[in-house]
Amino acid sequence: MQLSISGHHLDVTEAIKSYIEQKFKRIVRHDDHVTNVHVVISVERHHQRAEATLHGVGGEIFADAQSNDLYAAIDQLADRVDRQIVRQKEKRIERRQGRH
Repeated sequence: MQLSISGHHLDVTEAIKSYIEQKFKRIVRHDDHVTNVHVVISVERHHQRAEATLHGVGGEIFADAQSNDLYAAIDQLADRVDRQIVRQKEKRIERRQGRH
């Protein structure tokens, strides 16, 4: 999985990079068909925003999250992406087994 991280109106520090990498490692645990992940973190007036686009075998997945704390936004984003990956994997398995 190739992970690219960029910042909009803020510098991406090494601590933020390692935190995002740690959170997105569990995606590979659920589905190893994800080939490319692009994460954008940004600062707007009173809140922090994190968004991710994933490319893989099942298509493209997009998720975003907002919070007052950047690390909380990254946590929410990782949870949302994780749920979408699991849901997509379950659909792929059901189609392969002929239930859908």
